[in-house]
Amino acid sequence: MASKRTHRRRRRKTRVVITGISGRLGQLLARRLHRQPDTEVIGIDRRRFHRKPSDIEHLRIDIRRKACEDLFRTRRIDVIYHLGVMHDPRKGSDEHHSWNLVGTQRLMGYAQRYQVPKVVVMSSADVYGAQSDNPVYIREDAPLLGAERFPQIRDLISVDMIAQSFFWKAPEIETVVLRPVNILGGVSNGISKYLRVRVVPVLFGFDPMMQVLHEEDVISAVVAAARPGVRGIYNVVGPEALPLRSLVEQTGKKALEIPHLFAPAVVKRLFAMRLIDMPAAELDYLRFAVTLDGTRARQVIGFQHRYSVEQSVRAALRTGIFDGGVERAG
Repeated sequence: MASKRTHRRRRRKTRVVITGISGRLGQLLARRLHRQPDTEVIGIDRRRFHRKPSDIEHLRIDIRRKACEDLFRTRRIDVIYHLGVMHDPRKGSDEHHSWNLVGTQRLMGYAQRYQVPKVVVMSSADVYGAQSDNPVYIREDAPLLGAERFPQIRDLISVDMIAQSFFWKAPEIETVVLRPVNILGGVSNGISKYLRVRVVPVLFGFDPMMQVLHEEDVISAVVAAARPGVRGIYNVVGPEALPLRSLVEQTGKKALEIPHLFAPAVVKRLFAMRLIDMPAAELDYLRFAVTLDGTRARQVIGFQHRYSVEQSVRAALRTGIFDGGVERAG
């Protein structure tokens, strides 16, 4: 009899859905969460999940299709982590629009229709834009100007705005938007790829302040954002900002000075030849600072970074990659 009462009192596991689970951040989050005995992890991603833990359920479906809605209709979901945002400068604008905007709108609609209490959306500091007149530290209420000179960022801004609209459309959902600064690690993003090249280009006469954040710290912020009662927009910031050239020095590589007047034409040519993955518009981030104020995340969700700039750079260079907090020598 006592065993039956104990069984009835046993709490149901927290069931979470991670979109983009096959990406680097998705995999890190999944591995972090699946170690928690009270959490059940379901991932949505059309790509293969390499080295997937056996207790993680991976659905290779499209978030825009009926099969995704069926998941929410038939199973109680407690948290959605929306990391599956496409940002590939080589993909067409139609594909970006359909995947990012339509996909996010439908996912948020599922959350409202099937009463998911918490949604955490991954945005980026890039939405603010690299502007010559940016304030020293940008707060969460600053305008999102990233698309003015960088059209490829327009969809990410739209995803951010869609999530924000649910603050009033569905106040019963605790919606959180995270805007992390430059993420370093095993991620396949622009800043990590930039620091991996043999000779790192910088623009002559420009040395903007840079903020970086270790990928494991990003995951810590995502997990903290899912706590009950947390909602709203949060800049996610790591160690103190440092000049771009100082960041390059930490790689142990040489910086190649390029006159900024010629740089766009060179980058466009190299991009067209598929020798680099950086569109010319991203050069503004090598000219102007985009430094964020992370006070709100520290005060409200209690986020504190663990990893230094040096550790973050080593992770980007794959000489000190952290998987779940364990360092592997490269």
